[in-house]
Amino acid sequence: MFDAAPQDLVLTILGAHLRPRDRTTVWSGGMVALLGEFGSSAGAARVALTRLVQRHLLERVRDGRMVHYRITPRAAAVLTEGDRRIFTLGTEPNPGGDWTVLWHAIPEEHRVARARLVRRLRFLGFGPVQDGTWLAARDRADEVAGLLADLGVAAHAGVLRGAPAAVPDFADFVARVWDLDALAARYRDFVTEFTDRDPDPDPATAFGLRVRMTHRYRQFALLDPELPEDLVPAPAHRRAAVELFHTTYPALADQAQLHFDGAMKP
Repeated sequence: MFDAAPQDLVLTILGAHLRPRDRTTVWSGGMVALLGEFGSSAGAARVALTRLVQRHLLERVRDGRMVHYRITPRAAAVLTEGDRRIFTLGTEPNPGGDWTVLWHAIPEEHRVARARLVRRLRFLGFGPVQDGTWLAARDRADEVAGLLADLGVAAHAGVLRGAPAAVPDFADFVARVWDLDALAARYRDFVTEFTDRDPDPDPATAFGLRVRMTHRYRQFALLDPELPEDLVPAPAHRRAAVELFHTTYPALADQAQLHFDGAMKP
């Protein structure tokens, strides 16, 4: 079962098939039709597009009676950051070194910024230690500083960079921050789901497979802290999942693009 939220699905579809991202427009009717291929009703699809406009991730562009959408500069930046995280995930072992701790006390009036901060922190490999305290196994100080400034909440947060103390139970501690068993199971399921694919799919099949695979793979960027392997061994199926994605994603590109482009023609 493919249970992606329609808003997330829109961003996955546009991120994978729209070039250049910040200037090209897409037809609203085509996006509704594409979302329908993944089980969204026309009403739910239109609501998702409207909410992305309200979140300043899409902007409406009218052409007579036709409605088109364009990705905003903010959304383009988020997608570019996502690409960087996704396409480097699992490709280089974490050598260890400095970790990053962020703590915040963001007031309720900034709850939208707080929610955005949490999602972006997860995408940078942070895990929650307790309420308002987050830990990453890499030096993310500069990225976090930029993120806090962008969200306008720097005055409500602090950042610390340093190395863990050499205590015997630190590996046990990080296992309480991240659910490593669940992560390993997700990698295994990803490999199982996408290994036996049609070697020569038609455009519609290639599009559906590529979008589902990209959406599933993006979740690893939110879940995998890429811990140093001398502390915790890498998930058993991570390497296979990374190789599968890097092989399949480009192999499906041409056929998937044909289907996407066809849907954008009124």
